[in-house]
Amino acid sequence: MITDQDKFFLNRCVELAAAAVEAGDEPFGSVLVSAEGKLLFEDHNHVSSGDQTQHPEFAIARWAAENVSVEDRKTATVYTSGEHCPMCAAAHGLVGLGRIIYASSSKQLREWDKELGVTEGNLVHLAIQDVVKEIDVIGPVEEFAAQVKELHVRKKRG
Repeated sequence: MITDQDKFFLNRCVELAAAAVEAGDEPFGSVLVSAEGKLLFEDHNHVSSGDQTQHPEFAIARWAAENVSVEDRKTATVYTSGEHCPMCAAAHGLVGLGRIIYASSSKQLREWDKELGVTEGNLVHLAIQDVVKEIDVIGPVEEFAAQVKELHVRKKRG
């Protein structure tokens, strides 16, 4: 079940994804929120730098490892505009972060890319649960997925 707080933070992720597009980057944005509902960290994609590992979910995992206690990581939530890729899911699991709520799925992104004529890359697409055991994952959240799709369309069509 998606709460008003969840919607608030998913909306922030979409705003960050839009900021990424405005900066010439891929439309992904993510936030880390404490169990008490406090925004701890936010970021968007920075892969246009040439470093394809500069995903916001990966940045959250690195930041949390350095700044959040192990116990607080377990109860934190990562909200994100797009489902974690395998690299980010692994980082999330290794750092011991809690639940993930995402606006759009990897499966949706692959479908949108096909519609836009984007060639599939060299990586295998996996669901978060195929990478991380025993994790609470909610998504996609359709009311936000349509907004994320529009950002991908805007980015791909320039």
